[in-house]
Amino acid sequence: MRIAMIGTGYVGLVSGACFSDFGHDVVCVDKDDSKIAALEGGVMPIFEPGLAQLVERNVRGDRLSFTTDLAAAVAEAEAIFIAVGTPSRRGDGHADLSHVFAATREIAEALKRPAVVVTKSTVPVGTGDEVERIIRETAPQAKAWVVSNPEFLREGAAIEDFKRPDRIVLGTEEEEAAEMMREVYRPLYLNRAPLLFTSRRTAELIKYAANAFLATKITFINEIADLCECVGADVQDVSRGIGLDNRIGSKFLHAGPGYGGSCFPKDTLALLKTAEDHQAPLRIVESVVKVNDARKRAMGRKIIQALGGEARGRTIALLGLTFKPNTDDMRDAPSLSIVQALQDAGAKVRGYDPEGMEQARPLMPDVEFCDSPYQAAEGADAVVLVTEWDVLRALDLQRLAISMAQPNFVDLRNVYPPEDVLAAGLKWYGVGRMARS
Repeated sequence: MRIAMIGTGYVGLVSGACFSDFGHDVVCVDKDDSKIAALEGGVMPIFEPGLAQLVERNVRGDRLSFTTDLAAAVAEAEAIFIAVGTPSRRGDGHADLSHVFAATREIAEALKRPAVVVTKSTVPVGTGDEVERIIRETAPQAKAWVVSNPEFLREGAAIEDFKRPDRIVLGTEEEEAAEMMREVYRPLYLNRAPLLFTSRRTAELIKYAANAFLATKITFINEIADLCECVGADVQDVSRGIGLDNRIGSKFLHAGPGYGGSCFPKDTLALLKTAEDHQAPLRIVESVVKVNDARKRAMGRKIIQALGGEARGRTIALLGLTFKPNTDDMRDAPSLSIVQALQDAGAKVRGYDPEGMEQARPLMPDVEFCDSPYQAAEGADAVVLVTEWDVLRALDLQRLAISMAQPNFVDLRNVYPPEDVLAAGLKWYGVGRMARS
């Protein structure tokens, strides 16, 4: 099939590259001339493992191309995906749909043949109805079906998620549209990926409900971790004990500094706004948002407590800055709140991240960025593991201990066994477990 992917951000670029790897003819469209030029030169705008190689392979195979000419791409396409950004709108937390609707108008003006117009962006319930209205108003003679097809891609594992999905949600009740979407995803037939057809509004809500539920699991285990510290229990064992229950499952039950990234923060806020607009309050999700925001700030206080309650004049090394491993995404990363809390307390902060420092620099003024975790630790009063990158999972703890001014090791991801840290001559502080020295 001929596919036009409108937007070359995280979702659009990964989806477009994967569709082309299935054998479809894909054109990715973006208004940013420099971004398109970079992509044509093989330079990726984001870090995602395997993406550069995937793009290069399919460009070389003439299945994937990039352009700023939306009209030309849409005119030939049988399936047109809208994958533009929907950030939180300032002031009220609602998803900003201006890019979605602007793209819809341009698509409608360029339609030359029957096509499905698919919202891949995360959008509130009812957005597909407005997209359809805009198309009917702008191009009343056009034959187009509007489908909701939310993405479920984890940053750092997006290609695997796209090619081997748990499910593919397709929101349409029109058989012509359903048949076209079956053809789009036909290459996944051998993987037995279930196609879940629902109404369009249901599909839109599934995406928000999924992210809110996962955010709730993270926040729940983080609060249990706080209780564990108070009563002398071990959150690692609690997580394992409840995760072995098939009704609960073990995923997203790892205590840490709180969730961040491009999805959970904005999607929970957008879901709350939708609920408020329809007088159907979601009290659990409201609590999740508040608790998570407070937790990220509390991690700064936890680090200060490890220093004996005084951070002024101390040097603290943060290892891992992005909101999760295998991405350079700094959006709503816990490290941002931690840095702010430490600097407010008078500490000098150093930072190291394998991929995220370029994105972090403008967001973290007065942080000293280092070329390695060991450079960051040199003369530091505390080393803090914030993001569990693979390259940070097997540090030479003795080397850290020798180079540090004070032997405080704060593991906000519970990666290191306390006995290993203690054996290296360091004091150990984890999350949801009793400190040991």
